[in-house]
Amino acid sequence: MKVLLLGGNGFLGQNVLRRLLDEGHSVVLIVRHNAHDFKELADTAGTDNLSVIQGTFLDAATLSQAAQGSDAVVNCTGTTDMGLLRPEDYLPVNRDGCQRVVDTMEHHGIRTLVHVSTANTIGYGTPEKAATETDAIESPFKESFYAQSKLAGEEIVLSAARRHPDWHVVVVNPGFMLGPYDFKPSSGQLLLAGYRKPLMAVPQGGKSFIHVGDVAAAIVNALTLGRHGERYLLTGQNMSLKEFYQLESMVCGYRQRIVTLPNGLVRLAGRIGDLLSLCGWRTQLSTRNVRQLLVREYYNNHHACSDLRMPQTPVGDAIKAFFGQRTR
Repeated sequence: MKVLLLGGNGFLGQNVLRRLLDEGHSVVLIVRHNAHDFKELADTAGTDNLSVIQGTFLDAATLSQAAQGSDAVVNCTGTTDMGLLRPEDYLPVNRDGCQRVVDTMEHHGIRTLVHVSTANTIGYGTPEKAATETDAIESPFKESFYAQSKLAGEEIVLSAARRHPDWHVVVVNPGFMLGPYDFKPSSGQLLLAGYRKPLMAVPQGGKSFIHVGDVAAAIVNALTLGRHGERYLLTGQNMSLKEFYQLESMVCGYRQRIVTLPNGLVRLAGRIGDLLSLCGWRTQLSTRNVRQLLVREYYNNHHACSDLRMPQTPVGDAIKAFFGQRTR
């Protein structure tokens, strides 16, 4: 296929880009004029199967130019900065960008779309019963500006799927991704936060950790696999943060004492962050954000493994891949 990849210069996008090229697809990539990591594409930009257009997909003319002649769109874009203070800061990319993509597909007759959302738009379940795609969003993510905006984007995409039964539209909901090409880093900050520290204090929450390569494989497979108009949880190993840092120390070969913080202390830190924000300080520390760190997210990935043939690489391999990429 000729695939228009949006958000291809991000962490997930870089992995999807390489997977698409490895499988013989040709890719059109839009990169912002000021993208600081444009140089990281140099190793793939020389291939005949990659075309790079500088600009933003939020510009209708640029998006239309890039979509010309494409067979499919993979939308990996997303505003994820947890330090943004207003709901409207997330909407241009996470919600309104989805409408631009759908409008462009209709204009150019493109009928295949894989849209990347987040697992946080789905309920997180319990250790006894992990959440599936049918579980509705739960607090505290229901109050998250990021999750709200991604859910609004999903609704636009799924509405288009209902209007166009002849299209192939799949929404994927990744968990917490780790692995190579996390240049900024993004989710890799969680690994760096505990790396080789003799003492690590963590909240009581947890996440569903997954190798980003597994997510990329499922996304590329979704171009031809999966059920039209459905969502798929691309999640991996459900672990508490304490279990996660124990795994990191074991994989990286150092000893670390890990203590779990009382919930009250974590909530107090969030309130301090709220006060700093009121004083004009830009911080990711807030009551809204720390509440998410107290939740253990338990997801069931059977649907994606079955329909999208998603691999299940050990999380330890994702940790090795992250640090291996940083030492090259």
